[in-house]
Amino acid sequence: MNTFKPLVFSGVQPTGNLHLGNYLGAIRKFVALQENNDCIYCVVDLHAITAQLVHDDLRGQIRSIAAAFIASGIDPVKHIVFNQSAVPQHAELAWVFNCVARIGWMNRMTQFKDKAGKDRENASLGLLAYPSLMAADILVYRATHVPVGDDQKQHLELARDIAQKFNIDFQDKIRATGTGVDMVVGEEPIHGYFPLVEPLIDGPAPRVMSLRDGTKKMSKSDPSDLSRINLMDDADDIAKKIRKAKTDPEGLPSEIEGLAGRPEADNLVGIYAALADRTKADVLAEFGGQQFSVFKPALAELAVEVLAPIGAEMRRLLDDTTHIDAILKDGGERAGARAQKVMDEVFDIIGFLR
Repeated sequence: MNTFKPLVFSGVQPTGNLHLGNYLGAIRKFVALQENNDCIYCVVDLHAITAQLVHDDLRGQIRSIAAAFIASGIDPVKHIVFNQSAVPQHAELAWVFNCVARIGWMNRMTQFKDKAGKDRENASLGLLAYPSLMAADILVYRATHVPVGDDQKQHLELARDIAQKFNIDFQDKIRATGTGVDMVVGEEPIHGYFPLVEPLIDGPAPRVMSLRDGTKKMSKSDPSDLSRINLMDDADDIAKKIRKAKTDPEGLPSEIEGLAGRPEADNLVGIYAALADRTKADVLAEFGGQQFSVFKPALAELAVEVLAPIGAEMRRLLDDTTHIDAILKDGGERAGARAQKVMDEVFDIIGFLR
């Protein structure tokens, strides 16, 4: 029996400056996953126009995400780094999936409801069909695993639904073309073409909150630059932002329970734990009973140690984009070769002439 070759796929949308939350929540995980997996990492620039059609510097944002990938330690030689629009098969498969998916499925997507707001009739068709393109991003490589955060779990479930419906609807044609894999859906054995992709959830993702308000998520859209640590910040900026981070008058507790009702303290302890790859309990065992006047300098030193080299390398790569452009071009060509093989087989399964 054939099996699907394990493959990890994920992408980051080129909108706004990357910050500490993006690094801890996604990019650092990408770096770790490449040690034991075949990985494809994509700058999903087609997704960037679903909610905002016109961008001031989309090319610059694409390069910035790619630079963050490379500066953080992703190897573009052993793995693939590219921008989505360079591989037209993503959009090609997305159209097929638009015909597989049901409108009711799309209408249930929480993120569409949130982003469209009350004026849903004025939202773009692209925003509604966003999850179909996301499914195509993954399945045009027949990827088996995707690292996901809470906000994308529903979309990944939809990708599984689309793959399952395609497999069931075309089961006989998949078998006839000899391109499928024996698999079980529920309790029913079928011969499917696309894998039912699995989420990669490596423990609870650190939830990085604003440095100015511990009840709000760190965001690139916050008007205050002091609310976030940008990946391109230099050492002085990182230290200044941590020094000015909002706290409360009490010292740090010795037990995690003591962080309850103290969102700013909880956030700073969580950031330290994530950067040091330790638990909050470990951090409190070291710093419990200390004042923030002691803890903040230690956090600033750690943050500078981890993040400043990434920012410096990003600035170097973006000062002369020749190297980044070459990486994206090479990655696009390698990704395109894989994607075209899948599209050829999909065309044969559906019955298109080619």
